[in-house]
Amino acid sequence: MAEEHSIVGPARGDPLPVGQVGVRLRIPLSGAPSPRWSRDLSARMTAEFTGHAHVGHLVLNDVVQGHEIVLDGVEAGEADALADAVERAVEATNRACADAPDDSVALKPREEADAIARTVAERQRLGDKGASQRRE
Repeated sequence: MAEEHSIVGPARGDPLPVGQVGVRLRIPLSGAPSPRWSRDLSARMTAEFTGHAHVGHLVLNDVVQGHEIVLDGVEAGEADALADAVERAVEATNRACADAPDDSVALKPREEADAIARTVAERQRLGDKGASQRRE
């Protein structure tokens, strides 16, 4: 079964701690990719950025986190070229994974995960900044 993902929203920036170079960018994906797709994307992004200025601090290991591409160390000088480079890397990864065997793991039913999460949520104690207080 082919695996394919796409960028589904605009990039969002997060500040990094003082002393680190650049910012963190989060780019939403259409789903949570398999480890194989994620590794392939990291390799293709490394190739895309090789030779570009302002990428010396860009972190490309474990670039996929959940449903997002997460890039640490993005500098303003690379911002203009970044969108096209990420898009090319995603498209190339999709092509490479089109005929690859599906190495994903079978998942338990969504209902089971939702039921467990509801049980935990009902028992959570949230502070003043939380969405709600625990019901006694």
